[in-house]
Amino acid sequence: MDAADVGWLQRSSEAGEPGDALLLRLAGSPDPGVAFAALTLGLGRSEDAQAVRAVRAAIPASPRARALLSGRAPDGTIPLHAYAKWQGPHWTLVQLAILGYPPGDPALLPIREQVLAWLLGRQHAKPPATVVLVDQPDRVRRCASQEGNAIWAAVRLGLEDERTTRLVERLIAWQWPDGGWNCDRRPGARGSSFQETAIPLRALWAYGTKHRHPDAIAAGERAAALLLDRPLLWRRSAWTLIRPDWGGAVDRIHFPIQFYDVLFALQVMAETGHLDDPRCADALDLLRSKRLRDGGFPREDRTAVRSARVASRGTWADWGPAGARTSNPFVSAAALGVLRIAGHPPPDGRSSGQGTCQRIP
Repeated sequence: MDAADVGWLQRSSEAGEPGDALLLRLAGSPDPGVAFAALTLGLGRSEDAQAVRAVRAAIPASPRARALLSGRAPDGTIPLHAYAKWQGPHWTLVQLAILGYPPGDPALLPIREQVLAWLLGRQHAKPPATVVLVDQPDRVRRCASQEGNAIWAAVRLGLEDERTTRLVERLIAWQWPDGGWNCDRRPGARGSSFQETAIPLRALWAYGTKHRHPDAIAAGERAAALLLDRPLLWRRSAWTLIRPDWGGAVDRIHFPIQFYDVLFALQVMAETGHLDDPRCADALDLLRSKRLRDGGFPREDRTAVRSARVASRGTWADWGPAGARTSNPFVSAAALGVLRIAGHPPPDGRSSGQGTCQRIP
C-alpha cells in the first residue's frame, strides 16, 4: 500500500467512515491473503500496482495457501473426486482463487487437468449429471455452477486454455429462456435457480472481459437481468426473501463456499458493473445492517470447516473467525469493497481487478 492509499484511508477515517480504520489495519496485515483482499477488494487498488503484486507474490508461501495444497500426491494431483466437498481439485482451485493466489503457477496444472477431465468427460454430459427433457429442450438441467466456478477459477489463476472456452460455450448453450440455469430435474421446474445462476454470471463476465468474448458478456447480461428482476433476494409476488431448497439462507453471509447470499450477490453485481442499478438498494441496506462495532462484517455461515484430514464439507484451510458477532477479515474486505463501489469511487479513479469490470465497447 502506497502513501496515496494511506492518505485516502486516513482522510476517510477522519471523516468518520465506518470500517476504514479496520480496512487500513487489514491492508497492512502480515497475512498476504488478508492484505491482498483489503487492498484489492476493500481499497480498490489495481492488482497490477507494484505494492499489490508484491503482496500477492507472498501468498503461495502463506500457511493458508500451503494448507489448501496439502492434500496433493507426489504427482501434483489431489487423490479425491474432482468435486469432493470442499477439499477436491475443483474446490481447491476455487478457494485458491478466492485467496488471490497469483496466476500462472505450473504447479497447479495437474489439479486443473483433474477438473477438466471431470467436466469434459463423457459421463458428465449424460444423466444424471446432465438431463434434457424431451418436451423442454431449451431447459438443459445442469449444475452450471460447476462449469462457472471452474471458468472463474481458471481466469483468476491464469489457467485458461481452449478447453476453458469449451466450458464457456457450453454455459451459453445451456442458458435457460429466462436467462439463468437450473439443475432441477423435475419437469415442473421451469424457472432458473439463483444458486445456479450467480456463479456462471460471474464466470462468463470474467472470461468475456478478459478475452473480449461478446457472447459471454451478452449471456452474462441476461443472467444479471434475471437476478435484478427479483430484485436479488426477494420474491416479486409477496416481497419476502427467497428460500432456497439448498445453499443456506440468502440473508446470511456465507464464506468461503458461496452459492447465493446477500454479500455474494452484491459482489457479483459489483464485478459485472451492475451495482448502481436501483434494484440493488434493498440488498445493500441489508448488508449495511450487518456491520459490526469494529466496522467489519461477520462470516455468519461457516460453509466449510477446517479439517486436517479428508472430511465431508471440510476445508484444509483456516478461513478466519465465524459467528454473527465477530468480524472476519475476508468477509469484511469484500463487504467494505461493495459498499465503497456503491457509495464512493475508488481512490484516484483506480479500479481493482476484482471490482467493477468495463463493458466491451
